[in-house]
Amino acid sequence: MSIVRLFFPGSGNSRFMSFGTFFMLKLRLFKINICFLLIITLVIPPSWGTASIFGEFTVSDEAELGREVHKLIRANYEIVHDPEITKYIQDIASSLEKSAPPQPFPLQVDVVEHRALNAFATVAGYMVLFSGMILSMETESELAAIMSHEFAHITQRHVARNIERSKKIGLGSLLGILAGILVGAEAGEAVAVGSMAGAQSAFLSYSREDEREADQVGMNYLIQAGYNPRGMVTAMQKIRRMQFFTGGDIPSYLSTHPGVDERIKYLRDRIERLDDEILKRKDDNTRLFRVQTLLRARHEDPPKALNYFRDQMEDRCLALLGQGIANSRMNRIRDAEANFEKLLASDNRDPLYLREAGRFYFQFGQLDRAGELLQKAVMLNPGDTVALTFYARVLSEKGNVETAIDYFQRVLKHQPRESRTHEYLARVYGRKGDDFMAHVHMAFAGLYSNTREKADFHRARARELAETQDQKNLLQELEEAYKEHSRFWKKS
Repeated sequence: MSIVRLFFPGSGNSRFMSFGTFFMLKLRLFKINICFLLIITLVIPPSWGTASIFGEFTVSDEAELGREVHKLIRANYEIVHDPEITKYIQDIASSLEKSAPPQPFPLQVDVVEHRALNAFATVAGYMVLFSGMILSMETESELAAIMSHEFAHITQRHVARNIERSKKIGLGSLLGILAGILVGAEAGEAVAVGSMAGAQSAFLSYSREDEREADQVGMNYLIQAGYNPRGMVTAMQKIRRMQFFTGGDIPSYLSTHPGVDERIKYLRDRIERLDDEILKRKDDNTRLFRVQTLLRARHEDPPKALNYFRDQMEDRCLALLGQGIANSRMNRIRDAEANFEKLLASDNRDPLYLREAGRFYFQFGQLDRAGELLQKAVMLNPGDTVALTFYARVLSEKGNVETAIDYFQRVLKHQPRESRTHEYLARVYGRKGDDFMAHVHMAFAGLYSNTREKADFHRARARELAETQDQKNLLQELEEAYKEHSRFWKKS
């Protein structure tokens, strides 16, 4: 399994090493992607492209770079939008954030659908957590420890300080470097964007002092947030053990960083001096196991996931949930239905169980049963955008177009960049005979799914159909989103 890291402070390969993860890399040769770097640099806003040298990296600079990097990540990775998952991760982030001094930016975490054991901080309070990392942790303390280390890199402004020290990297060039790496990362490989990026990466690596500070400050946040600090050591040990399965060398520019064994030792020494009451803290892993069940069932290889749920799950309800999802993905309809019916017989009040059972029945054409379960799920958890989406689809299929539109619009208020919701909404407007709205939302769908041909076609049709002032206003929103987002088209 390849592990993807960015050589960006707060997100670079060196950062991966901060939890020992980089040891498990089977590194491939760096690819040269200088052409992509030049293309991206050309499409960055002019104010960035001309900023070739700067000394102080201000908070406003960081905010601007953070917004662009955040868009870049969302344009190049599959982001998980399930609120059962994202709210759990954000709740951990919030508990860590409360343990830190006031920060100029709120902590925001994107969960990426990717099996790599990866987590990295970027700038302006943004953090990225790969699903593979979530699945690999056994306790919430371990997961929180990974996040607390990354958060410490943010609060100590290691990224900003490294950029200030370099004094040579323009914001445009920096984003170009990141763009090249991110596109390569999709293929599961580390990418160096030419010799220039290789030279600049030296300025974008963490020092030994940075890493040690992130360890110590991160442990402070972990303890103050109520977690058992042993989670940081056990998380590092887990990742360290995985190196033996894959091997791999460490790039030369990481050779100055402290090794995992050294980090484990000094963290253990500190833990031994802590009060016994702190070390007796117990984890409540209920939500972690629910989230892991969803990630494994939805995103891992279905037969592999099915075997896991049959053999290793102690929680009967979660095992049935996982089996039902995995069986449905393999079109084993009878087995999946049996799983979901047993699950609902055990607990028909859990909105997650209702949602997933309703989703199954919708996908296999049982609209009445699906509508009954999804309506109940929405009533119990009105903020579940997945349940809202599938309930809206049921309403649409049953001809209740206006109500379906209302529900889809509710989803978009929470997730305005969710391409599939825009596409579902476009199809409903098409059934209603509103061609303008159908083309507008289909253009949004193409835009946010990085499907340029689709976006271009429907944008052009929407332009032709816009007549009223309301339509022209909505078209203007599309044009602004298009201008902003199209700079991040994936390159083939």
